[in-house]
Amino acid sequence: MKQESKNRSRNPFFIGLISFFGGISQDIFLPILPLYLSGVLGFGKEIIGLAEGFVTSSASIFKIVSGFLSDKFRKSKPIVFAGYFISLISRPLLALTSSVFGVIGLRLLDGIGKGVKDSAKDVLIAESTSAGSRGRGFGIVRALDTFGSVVGPILLFGLLYLLRDNDLKYRYIFFLTAIPLTFTLLILWIFVKEVPSVEKISQPVLSLKLPKRFYIFMAIMTIFAIGNSSDAFLILRAQDVGVSFLVIPLVYALFNFFYASASIPLGSLSDKIGREKVILIGWLSFALAYLGFGLANQSWQIWLLFAFYGIYYATTEGVAKAFVADLTTSEHRGRAYGIYNSVVGLAALPASFIAGLLWEKFGPQVPFYFGSAIAAFAVVALFVFTRFNARKVSVI
Repeated sequence: MKQESKNRSRNPFFIGLISFFGGISQDIFLPILPLYLSGVLGFGKEIIGLAEGFVTSSASIFKIVSGFLSDKFRKSKPIVFAGYFISLISRPLLALTSSVFGVIGLRLLDGIGKGVKDSAKDVLIAESTSAGSRGRGFGIVRALDTFGSVVGPILLFGLLYLLRDNDLKYRYIFFLTAIPLTFTLLILWIFVKEVPSVEKISQPVLSLKLPKRFYIFMAIMTIFAIGNSSDAFLILRAQDVGVSFLVIPLVYALFNFFYASASIPLGSLSDKIGREKVILIGWLSFALAYLGFGLANQSWQIWLLFAFYGIYYATTEGVAKAFVADLTTSEHRGRAYGIYNSVVGLAALPASFIAGLLWEKFGPQVPFYFGSAIAAFAVVALFVFTRFNARKVSVI
């Protein structure tokens, strides 16, 4: 029993560590991907939005599958391993194709890998923490994940500088994404421990019967997600305002630094004052940041906005997942995370397509005004939900 408790308490750190290396792999290439698709392959903005939204939304199916499999087999670690392994295959292969369908196919495969691992990883974190420390546990994972996303863009900046005159620089960078993912798989295999569930399954594994409060929260989350387009548009907006290609990875690293630094304290704050209040702060930060991106007309403003945007992520990503755990019980937590992750992902398709369309038809500011307005509406909806729902969230 003591050993099991020790394994359980260590899991958030090691899960955070695998996320750290996963973050490095992702953010070695993600900040330049929209620039590569636009500048090298010649994709239009609406095609970039459609492609990235389609990738994320299609991957959402596998987030549901991952959640149900985690509930059915009561094991999450092998599912997480499979997800990272798929990304290990798909990312380096970007170096070998330049066709539209080839790139979209590999991005789709990477999205499937993300979908496979996400829900199962969330279950591992939730089962490794108690209700009173769940916000901190998710905060630790988000912090380490995001510090990887600080290191990744800094490494990218160095690579772009060293390879600035090399026409094959993109290919080299895509190949290098495999190295940190190899460390991720090794740490997952050796150090992360499965947490056996003591609860019996009282309903069919495929049942969608979950607490009403969970579904109300998901409805409000869907509203918010419609205005939350791919972060690729933030990178394109930075370039549009005048931030140079070489400096963009550093701007992205600044965003991730603020995100990582605030994740643990804000996750712990949600343990004390309630998840909903912290999420409200996050969504309001999003609305203000997007308004700022719409109004920005000088490059120095982009630096400040990306830093502020990191606060939105810190108050929302881990805290919202901790809130899902609060709203559900262990026996159906996998399917709850599957639904949560898939809804957010599915909304990425219309959100990103709408943003791309608004950009092309009405100008680069308009997608951000739209996102800001949708977020403000979601803030009001969540406030009403928390204010007039008298019954407290059951602490599981």
